[in-house]
This record gives sequence, C-alpha cells and structure tokens, in this order.
Amino acid sequence: MRPPLRERRFWSIQAMVVVIAGVHLALDLRVSSETGAFPSGLPVALLVVPVGYAALRYGLAGSAATALWATLLWLPDLLLPGDRGHVGGDLVELVLVDAVAFVFGQRIEAERLAHERVESATAERLAVEAGYRQLFESNNAPILVLDGSGAVREANPAARRILGAHPIGTGVAELLGLEAPVAELAGRAVHLADGRDYRVALVSFTGHSGEPSAQLMLEDVTQESTERRRATHYAALVVQAEEDQRRRLARELHDEPLQLFLHLARHLETLAGSPGVPGEVARRLGEARGQVLEAASRLRTLARDLRPPALDQLGLVPALSSLLADVEEEAGLVTDLAVSGEQGRLDPDVELGAFRIVEECVNNTVRHAAAASLAVEVALGTTELTIVVTDDGTGFIPEEVDDLTGDHLGLLGMAERASLLGGRLELRSAPGSGTSVRAVLPRR
Repeated sequence: MRPPLRERRFWSIQAMVVVIAGVHLALDLRVSSETGAFPSGLPVALLVVPVGYAALRYGLAGSAATALWATLLWLPDLLLPGDRGHVGGDLVELVLVDAVAFVFGQRIEAERLAHERVESATAERLAVEAGYRQLFESNNAPILVLDGSGAVREANPAARRILGAHPIGTGVAELLGLEAPVAELAGRAVHLADGRDYRVALVSFTGHSGEPSAQLMLEDVTQESTERRRATHYAALVVQAEEDQRRRLARELHDEPLQLFLHLARHLETLAGSPGVPGEVARRLGEARGQVLEAASRLRTLARDLRPPALDQLGLVPALSSLLADVEEEAGLVTDLAVSGEQGRLDPDVELGAFRIVEECVNNTVRHAAAASLAVEVALGTTELTIVVTDDGTGFIPEEVDDLTGDHLGLLGMAERASLLGGRLELRSAPGSGTSVRAVLPRR
C-alpha cells in the first residue's frame, strides 16, 4: 500500500493532477460560471485520467495516493465564494473520482496480485520441471515415462543405453519382457540385456493434458539378487547337510548300538535261564534285560525321529499317519489325517520338506499350544501339494513373534523349507482361536 514515491512517472501523474487543479481554479477565478464556457464538473472528471492511469500502473496504492492528492489540491477551489466556483458539483465529482480510484484501484490491485501469483507459480513450476528434467537426464537409473496405454513416451539416457536408442512408442511389456498390466509391474524383477537385474518402481500421475501417465524406474538390484541367491543356496546346502547327518545318524544308531542292545538283551535272557543260576541273580538279570530293551526302544524312537523309515520306504502319507499315531500315543492328542487327490509317490525332496513342515507344526502344538486336537489335511493336486495343519490350542499373535529369536526358529525353518522348494507358507493364528499353517509346494 505504499505509493511509489521514488518513481519519476508517478510524479508525472501527480503533476498532471496539479495542472488540472490549477487550470480549474484559474478558470473559476477569471470566468464566471454563468458564462457556461466551462460546464460544471468537466475539469473534475478529467481527474479520472491520471487516477485511472495510476491505478493501472501502480494498483490501489497509486490510485489512492493520486485521488488523495487531487482532493487536497481541490480544497482552495472549494473555498471560493458561491458565484466563483461550483462547490456542490465539485464535491459530488470528487467523491465519484475517489470512489473510482478506490474501486478501480482495488480491482487492478487484485488482478495484479493474482497475475503475480500466477507468474510466481509458473516460475516455480518451471523451476521444478527444470530440476526434474535435469534429474531425469542425469540419473544413472533407467527411467521411462509411459502414457495411458503403457507405451514409452520419454526415456532418459540411461534407459536408452540399455533398451536401445529409440524406445519411444514401444510398449513397456515388449521392452522388459513382462506380460502384465502396467499397474501390476511395481516390485517385479527383470533381467535386461546388460546382464544386470533390476526391480521395477512405479509412480502414477496425471499429465498436463489430464491423461493418466506413469513413471517407471528400474533399480539395479544385481548385488542384492546375487546375495539372495547365495543365501538361498547356502540355506539349501545347510538343509541338505542336516538331512544327510540325520540319515547317517539314524542308520548308525540302527545298525550298531541298537543291534548291540538287542544282542545284549538276548544274552541276558540266556544267562537268566541257564541251569544253576540262583533265583535272585536270575531276577536281577531279568531286570537288566528289561532296562536294555527300554534303552533299545528309545534308540529306535530316536532313529525314527531322525529319519522316519516309512518316509523313504512308503512315502509321505504313510509317514504322516505313523507320526500322528505316535503323537496320539505319547502326547494324548486327538489327531486326524485327511487325504484327497490322486495318491502316489512325490519327488523325494518334496516329500521330505512336507514331512518336516508337518513335524514342526506337530512339535509346536505339543510344546506350546495346550491343544486337545490336531488335524492334518493333505491335498494332492496335479501340480501342487497343499498341506494344512490346524489345532485348537491357545493361539498367538503372529505379528508379535520374532522369527530371529531362539524360541521360534521352527517358524522360520518351515518358511525357509517351503521357499527352497519353490512354494509358500501361510500362518494364521489368534489368541484363543488356535493356529493354522498352510503350505503349498510344487509336486515337481
């Protein structure tokens, strides 16, 4: 609202007001109003010219200052005797000029501020676009801008180096070899011609014309993929080594210590039945024989737990049936096994992985769930094996379980086994509602 007092043009406008006021006063002093040479109000109306120009040039500050200056300059004329001036007409005209100065100046000021805001917003937008363009062009990651149909509208130099010099107009599915809608590409991994692995990041936006567009950036995850493959391979080797160790220990327990215990039991039985052995000695030999047989039974159970012979000899379903029968006998759980689909032998690795997952579920139920019953469902599809293990135990909140703590490594192991076999594992549980574990594995 400060008038531009330092501008010469502003003072030129004020000089024009001085000239108009001076001429008007001179005419009122020398010429009688009765002559009609200068009609009442005509010189005052001329003030609209400098006031309007001040409004156009400087907005409300300029028009208001000019109108105030004109009013002050008109005071001498208003003090003239009635036969010398046009006091009534001049007052009305001055009020109108002041009103025009305020209204017109305010309108011009609003338009000027709106124009400045638009220019400022345009300058900011252009600066942002320039920054984005610089970032777009200099980014080492390949970036593609897609139109609504999924065709490439723009590509930065990094993308052109990898995808070819002229990817514009080509569909993203053709460029990346991903047969999926654009909206479903986020998070997908792709291997490109430069021999590196990339993960797709996608941002949707609306273009200047209102057309839906998307920006697709390819994040280099070669190192991450390599480390993941190494970790997966290492995990597979660890699982394989564990199973080999279990198989070796089970075979050694069955072939050597168990047979020795059985021979010892027969030898004790023969000694107890030998003629001339006192009754007390025979009784103690019988007790020793019983202890030896108990130790042999425990060794047999240990060998079976390490590597169930039914799994290798008969397959998955008989091995699961034997496992649940043992759990019913030892833990008092009511168990149920339901099998659907075409039965037959599966890939040994799949059978072993599925058995270990069910075994871990059963162990968790016995140790932690305080359940009364447990059900195992086995669905043998043409391409997939689906296993669901459900109990009616206390349940828990899965999100609160830390897979990295020692108490819950079984959950991590089950998920890792399923992943190594190319499958997936889902866990559902809630406090007081039991637990359900669903594993889907390829049959191979």
